Amino acid sequence: MEHRALGRTGVVVSNLCLGAMMFGEWGNKDHADSIRIIHRALDAGINFIDTADVYSQGESEVIVGKALAGGRRDDVVLATKVHGPMGEDPNRRGVSRRWIVQEVEESLRRLGTDHIDLYQIHRYNPEVDLEETLGALSDLVHQGKVRYIGSSTFPASAIVEAQWKAAERGLERYRCEQPPYSMLVRGIEADVLPTCQRYGMGVIPWSPLAGGWLTGRWRKGAESTTPTSHARQRLVERYDLSLPGVQRKLEATESLAQLAEQSGIPLIEMAMAFVLNHPAVTAAIIGPRTIEQLESLLPMADLKLPGDVLDRIDEIVAPGTNVNAADGGWENPSLRPAGLRQ
Repeated sequence: MEHRALGRTGVVVSNLCLGAMMFGEWGNKDHADSIRIIHRALDAGINFIDTADVYSQGESEVIVGKALAGGRRDDVVLATKVHGPMGEDPNRRGVSRRWIVQEVEESLRRLGTDHIDLYQIHRYNPEVDLEETLGALSDLVHQGKVRYIGSSTFPASAIVEAQWKAAERGLERYRCEQPPYSMLVRGIEADVLPTCQRYGMGVIPWSPLAGGWLTGRWRKGAESTTPTSHARQRLVERYDLSLPGVQRKLEATESLAQLAEQSGIPLIEMAMAFVLNHPAVTAAIIGPRTIEQLESLLPMADLKLPGDVLDRIDEIVAPGTNVNAADGGWENPSLRPAGLRQ
């Protein structure tokens, strides 16, 4: 298993990060089986686990905590996130100081640990004072409850603003960004990845298989292209074939699958190698639901793509573009109808 530096933190992590979104109600409801998957990943050399409070409403964190009990915690770089709704109360979500300070305690309890290695803001919220959020996160670092802080699915402008605000106010700065990235979702190549490189930030892309689209199951004429997990069933704009953006994605997926066949490379391997090939990427997040899925992904940590294949991928999906805009992970509120002049 290859290991890479997590930005300039001095921490070294495996280039595959075990994502825990599929552990719990959203995916694998069997805690014992999920724990076996985590242990197999650790035994294979993965030392990086990423979860979030909102995944199955805390159940994922509980499962990860159980898996790391009994002496395995110290060998793992443990990451989780805060932002999503954790109940009907409108204050049990977001990035206010009030909620961050409250929710980190809940995550620590569920994870069964006294510190979180990487605590990330799950989504950018331009309506909250950035200093409010960074100030709360900085206090958690100073208290020893959090080692490093990061962002997830932030636009480049917000990444830059956060770096400047941290320097201006003497606050902790985001050391890592977790964006969506795959052969179908390349928008971050235009500005997010270069920005992260300039600021020495680690990058841990989520959904390198584009939410299942690049596993080989989504093909023209396939009998079933229905998302199987609860999490994916909620994302209609990413899977409904009646939508123009999703149709474009199906066309691009078919072309990429044909390229994989012509190159003698399984599509799923080509997809993983593509993400890991970018020099800004620290680790790609994999999210297996079963032990079989994990076993199929583990060998991909060492894959490399030849230059001619990368060139053909660029012809199918232009660098810096998202085939389906809804896959970008964050919608700019300024472009919503209420934010426009008309």
